[in-house]
This record gives sequence, structure tokens and C-alpha cells, in this order.
Amino acid sequence: MQGFGGTVRLLLDRIYLGSGIVAALFLIAILSLIVVQMFARWTGEVFSGAPDYAGYCMAAASFFAFAHALNRGAHIRVSILLNSVGPRTKHILEIWCFAVATGLGWYFTYYATKATYWSWKFNDISQGQDATALWIPQMSMVIGSLIFAIALTDHLVHVLISGDHRISSDIVEQSHGE
Repeated sequence: MQGFGGTVRLLLDRIYLGSGIVAALFLIAILSLIVVQMFARWTGEVFSGAPDYAGYCMAAASFFAFAHALNRGAHIRVSILLNSVGPRTKHILEIWCFAVATGLGWYFTYYATKATYWSWKFNDISQGQDATALWIPQMSMVIGSLIFAIALTDHLVHVLISGDHRISSDIVEQSHGE
């Protein structure tokens, strides 16, 4: 059974890393769109829809970055409270926090999927100059929130089984106010 658990762990870690890489690629896409739009303005051309595409890329970058950022300790955590209580209370608080976050993550994923489905079903088109079918950029929200909900569930199960989360310590926590 250890082999199966190790395989699942490796797969999940690769999904989280891949999600972070996709987020970085969307940030590069934003930069590219801005540069192309600048060149278009300098040459007197019009690149209609560029701000809309950049907005879609920003949303995609955010959602794809959530799980990777969670594992790297880049999300805001109230460590002052967790560091000031005893180990038993800290364990209970971490279970409670991950349980609430996991519930909210799956709740958001459900409604993001539902909204994307209805955008596809009704052929909802953006109001901008790009006239993009909205379900296309909304898919990044669905996929990113799904990966994030899986990551939160992964951490909740890990806290329940081992008593500790797998989140890397953030630099701020390591400084101890120095």
C-alpha cells in the first residue's frame, strides 16, 4: 500500500507544480499581450480586445496559482495565533481551518462549474470588443478551483492522519521578527 500512497503523493505534487507552471505561463501571456498592444499603438494599429484577453489571463493565472501557492506557504495564515497555543489546540485549529477551507473550496468549485456550464449552454458572449464565448476563459476558473479544492482536501487528510500539514514554511514565519 505504501507504493500506491507514494504514487498518489507524486501525482498530486506534480499536479500542483504543473498548475503553478501554467499560472506562470499565463503571466507571460499577459506581458506578451501588453507588449503587442504597445507596438500596435506605436504603429497606429488597433489590437481590439487586448485588455479583455489580459483580464482573462490574469484570472487564469490567479486560479492556477492557488494550489501551488498554498503548498509553498504563500497564502496568508494567522501563524501568530497558531504559534501561541499548545500542540493539541494547534492541531484542532488546523483541522478546523482546513475543514472550513476545504468545504468552501469544493463549494466554489461546484458553483464555478455550474456557472461555466450555463455560460456554455446559453452561448454567453463577453460584452467587450473581443466577443469571446465566456465559457472558454471560465474553464480556467473551474480547473484552477478544482485543483485548489483537491489541494485543500489533501492537506486536511494529511493533518487528520499525521497531525501536521505539508505547507512549506513562509519566509516571514522564518524571520521571527528579526
